[in-house]
Amino acid sequence: MSNLITASTGPVPVIDISPLISSNESALIEARSGIAAAVDKACRETGFFYIAGFGIDEGLLSRVWDVTRWFFDLPREDKRVAERSEENSRGYYDRELTKNIRDMKEVFDFGHVPNPSLPEDHPDNITEDGWNLWPTAEGSSEFKKTLNEYYDACGRAAIALLKVMASNLSDNHGQLIRDFYPQHSSFLRLNYYPVKDPLADDGSQSSAGTGHMGVHHHTDAGAFTLLLQDDVAGLQIHHGGAWIPVDPIPGTVVVNTGDIVQVWSNDRYTAPLHRVVASRDKDRYSLPYFFNPRYSANYAPVPGLLSESKPARYSSINWGHFRKERQHGDYGDYGKEIQISDFRISA
Repeated sequence: MSNLITASTGPVPVIDISPLISSNESALIEARSGIAAAVDKACRETGFFYIAGFGIDEGLLSRVWDVTRWFFDLPREDKRVAERSEENSRGYYDRELTKNIRDMKEVFDFGHVPNPSLPEDHPDNITEDGWNLWPTAEGSSEFKKTLNEYYDACGRAAIALLKVMASNLSDNHGQLIRDFYPQHSSFLRLNYYPVKDPLADDGSQSSAGTGHMGVHHHTDAGAFTLLLQDDVAGLQIHHGGAWIPVDPIPGTVVVNTGDIVQVWSNDRYTAPLHRVVASRDKDRYSLPYFFNPRYSANYAPVPGLLSESKPARYSSINWGHFRKERQHGDYGDYGKEIQISDFRISA
C-alpha cells in the first residue's frame, strides 16, 4: 500500500486513485484493496485526504482557472445578472452566511440538469435547489462550456471514489450508490476570496464582524466534497483540538467527507469541521464539487455496521428536507442550523 500514499501534509495523506480511473481492469483489481484501506484510514482519522491521479486533464484544469478568474473579474453588475436568491440557490452571490455570519467571499453555483435537452429554466429542470443561471457578458458561452465539462469530470471521479467508500461500509454497497447515479443533486461552486472584502464599499453591507474569514467553521452536508485549490493557502481543518492547514499540493484535489457518510458509518467516519481564512496578501480561488444524492434519498446507518452493542445513532434523514433547511441559513439568520445531531437517537 505504500506506493498508494505519495505524500502528506501533517495528518492529511495523499492517495493515488489512478487505478480507479484507469480502464486497466487487472491494475484496478490489484490496487483496489490498498486504495480502500488508505481511504478508510483517512476517513476514520481526519475525514480529509488529497487524491492524485483523479483523471482530469491538465488542459481542462487550466481552462477552468481561466474562466473562473474571467468571471470574478467582471463588473459587479455583470455578475449580478446571474444573481441567486432564496428561491433559486444557483448563480452568483456575494452575501452568503455561514453560522449566521457573512463570509468574505463571492461564489457562483451551478448543478445537475435533469433534462439537458430542455432549456435550463424549463419546468422539468427546476429542481429543489432551483435552476442554473449564467452570465450574459461576452465570453459567457466559453465559461459555461468549460465548467460543464469540468462538472462532468468531477462526477466521474466522485462515483469511482464513492464505490470505494461504500464498499468499506457495506457488503451491499450498491444500495448506497443507487441514490447518486444517474439522478443526483450535486453542484459545483466557484469561490473567490479577495484580499479586500468585496462589500467593503457597499453602504448596505457592513464588513465588520467577518473576522476576515472566507468561510466560517462548518461541516459539509452531503456525501463528500472534491475541492480544487489554487496555490494560495487558507483551508484549515479542526483536528486534535487545533486548526490544521490543508495547504495546496500541485496535481491533487482535496476530499473531505460530509454528513451523509458520517451517518452511513454510524460515526465510524466523521464529517470534519473546516473553515477558510481569507488571504491578506493574495486573492484566492477554489472550486468545490459537492457530491450529493437525489433529493428523494433517505439515509441512515448501514445495517451491517449495527449490533446490539452498537445500535444506530441516527434515525433516517431525508436529503431533500435536510438540504432545503440548511440552505436557508445562507441568506439570513434563522438561528441554529439543522444538523445531523438533530436526528441522533443514541449516544
